[in-house]
Amino acid sequence: MKAGARAVGVAESYGAGDEGTAADASHPDGDDRGSRRTSTLAAVVARADRTVDGFAFGGCTVGGLDATDAVVDLVGRLGREDVQYVLVSGIAPAWYNVLDLRAIQRAVDRPLLSVSFEDSPGLEPALREAFEGEALDPRLSTYRRQPSRERLTVNDETVFVRAVGLDAGEARDVVRAFTPEGGRPEPIRVARLAARAADRWRADS
Repeated sequence: MKAGARAVGVAESYGAGDEGTAADASHPDGDDRGSRRTSTLAAVVARADRTVDGFAFGGCTVGGLDATDAVVDLVGRLGREDVQYVLVSGIAPAWYNVLDLRAIQRAVDRPLLSVSFEDSPGLEPALREAFEGEALDPRLSTYRRQPSRERLTVNDETVFVRAVGLDAGEARDVVRAFTPEGGRPEPIRVARLAARAADRWRADS
C-alpha cells in the first residue's frame, strides 16, 4: 500500500483514565456510568506513513442506539474525499450502543473495518445480561446482522477484524498497512488518544 493512502479511524472515550472501550466485550463499569450520559467520539485522518491530517469530534449516548448515526456524521463532517478506508474501534461503544457496520459502510461509501483487541465469546451473552425486552431486541437484531470476526496476527499481536466492502485478504492488508508497530492501527490509536484528551477537556469544563 502506498505511504500516502489515508484512512479515518474512529474511537471513543468516557471518563478520565478509561480504556476507550469499544470492543466486543462487556463494559467494565456495567451500566453505572455516572451523571454524564454522552461518550466522546473522535475521528482522525491518518496516512499509512503515520502522518495525521484531520480531526473531528462528536458523541453518542451511553447505553443508547445512536452510535451508528454518530459515526456516519463524524466521517461526513471531515469531508475528506481522499480517504480510502474507515476503521472503527470495536462494535459496541458507549456501553452497548451497537454499531451497524453495513449501514455505516453504505452511508460513507468506503470499505469499513471494525477492529477489536480482546478475544471473547461474542456480545450476545453480555447484551442479554444488561438488557431485556424492548431494550434488548434492537441491539440483538443489529448485532446479529454484523459480519463475523476474523482473528489476525499483526506485529506478533492478535486483533479481531470485521470487514464490510472488502474481502478478507484486503482487510488483512489494510490493517497491517496501517499498523506500523504494536497491534493497534494508527488511525484508531490516534483517535483514541484524541477522544481521551477531548473527554478530559469536557470533564474539566
